[in-house]
Amino acid sequence: MAESATAAEPTKRTRISAVSAWESLFRAQVAVMRTLAAEFPTRDISFNEYDVLFNLSRQPNRELRLRDLNKHVLLTQPSVSRLVDRLVARGLVAKCPEPSDARGTVIRLTDTGYDMFRRVAVDHMKTITDRVGGRLTPEELETLAVLCDKLRDAS
Repeated sequence: MAESATAAEPTKRTRISAVSAWESLFRAQVAVMRTLAAEFPTRDISFNEYDVLFNLSRQPNRELRLRDLNKHVLLTQPSVSRLVDRLVARGLVAKCPEPSDARGTVIRLTDTGYDMFRRVAVDHMKTITDRVGGRLTPEELETLAVLCDKLRDAS
């Protein structure tokens, strides 16, 4: 009997640690996102619109299939579609047919959209640096990035 209790202990401890780590990560993310949204440097685009422009700016040819864009942003598919339509109407992105799949759509960052992204990114980066970089050492920031990438890659 004693062996069963001992063998179960690491599992229980791991569960408790995992839940505690998740709660800390989630609450930190919510607090940081609220601050970044409140201090977003422009009214020209929304925080979510910026997220779409940011994700497109990091892709080859600054374009991404709509279904893949959905995986990168924190919105539901219908919300992303409506947001993309607003960005298209403003000339910040273009919708193009997917060359290899007539049913698919590619979203491409226009030059105007890229200029908007870069202008906003400079000020937004300052806020991120103050709110995140100002609270952690360079070593802690590197560790945080590695750990978050590890969690994301496991999903």
